[in-house]
Amino acid sequence: MPGDGLLVEKRWPFRLHATYDESIKRFLDIFEAIDREVPFKGLHWFFDHAETISEQSMERVKHLGGGIAIQDRMAFQGEYFIARYGEKAARRSPPITRMLELGIPVGAGSDATRVASYNPWVSLYWLITGKTVGGTSLYDSENCLDRTTALRLYTEGSAWFSGDVGKKGWITPGQMADLAVLSADYFQIADEEIKGLESVLTIMGGRIVHGSEEFVSLAPPLPPVSPDWSATKTFHNHNISLGKGCNVACAWFAA
Repeated sequence: MPGDGLLVEKRWPFRLHATYDESIKRFLDIFEAIDREVPFKGLHWFFDHAETISEQSMERVKHLGGGIAIQDRMAFQGEYFIARYGEKAARRSPPITRMLELGIPVGAGSDATRVASYNPWVSLYWLITGKTVGGTSLYDSENCLDRTTALRLYTEGSAWFSGDVGKKGWITPGQMADLAVLSADYFQIADEEIKGLESVLTIMGGRIVHGSEEFVSLAPPLPPVSPDWSATKTFHNHNISLGKGCNVACAWFAA
């Protein structure tokens, strides 16, 4: 693949979407061949999804300095996966904790909005409980994350993938200070309540972009309805709060 060789030569980060290990192995064959001629040398590249990635493929990704961006598609499609491939296969799809044990950079997301909800709290609920939104348990405890680790994948972890290590991911001097004040304490509420968390105050780039509940007076005006012929412009009781449920703290709290 000459195009990929050019990316490495020019030091341009790249990503590749691959769900199944059968595809990932073939891509890795090509990447390793390129690496022998044009070394990756710490270039940031990664696979998206990787639900069925094998142990051997993870080790190969690690050797090439790659990362893996995971999404909560199993939270919405886990029952279908089990019906097709069985419960045993579902227990490690994707093998999140093993990726972390190997030291592979891992970032979490939602793959919104084409295949999943944009709500990050549903994704964090899935990472922590190992359950689908329908309540089906997918993973043994060994493939579930504690709340601190799960949040780090969304903040500090994801900074690696955008090339923002040292710029984003922590609330600390010198880093960007985007943040969200939540409707409840993420670290204290019951597991089942995590997916119902909302932002009541969101600050981005030093500006308040969303406010509700006790912060509603600080909320900026909503943007004009688009398209302007939308029914929500006339039927106001159907308006949707743009800030509800779609914000996540964009920094990890420094100890």
